[in-house]
Amino acid sequence: MIETQTRFDQAIALFDAANAEDPNRQDGQPKELLYAQRMSEMLARFAPDASEASRLAVRAQHIRRWTVPRNTHPMTKEGYHAWRTGLYKFHADTAGELMREAGYDDAMIERVKKAVGKRGIKVNPESQLLEDIANLVFIEHYMLDFAQGKPEYDEAKWIDIIRRTWSKMSKDAQAFALAGKIKLPEPLIPLITKAISG
Repeated sequence: MIETQTRFDQAIALFDAANAEDPNRQDGQPKELLYAQRMSEMLARFAPDASEASRLAVRAQHIRRWTVPRNTHPMTKEGYHAWRTGLYKFHADTAGELMREAGYDDAMIERVKKAVGKRGIKVNPESQLLEDIANLVFIEHYMLDFAQGKPEYDEAKWIDIIRRTWSKMSKDAQAFALAGKIKLPEPLIPLITKAISG
């Protein structure tokens, strides 16, 4: 249920305009704009009755991500986690600023910032829904490319990655994936099956 369609459309347009500035390309489009569209498309399939806050949050999940490259933090495990944590706040704050520009009040902005900032996963339904959508999109659209870019990873490493991805998802999202509602990366299906049944 969208409270004010014009305001919602304005916020989405602002998110998309921000992501359209991404200089990186994928399938001929700005990479983060394509990602945001895939997030919304997956949400429509998985949770067509999702709240307005969730619809805004999934569209803003990676907003302007390219402006904070990985090499802004040490190339260590700790550096990676610091980068990711900083990104959550950056995406949340960026989304909040654009929502305010579109006319949203503090209460709705805070709900979206909480989800985008990955706060309260497992206890806040909107944060968990965003996590579900991000993982479903990763499996359908990005896992195979990620695998091909990591030829040094052995089977044990891949099983660990798949299990960690799977454990972040709600039971509903897991069931959705297993019911054939997403396109699994075919070369990885044997590994996925082994990981989640082990």
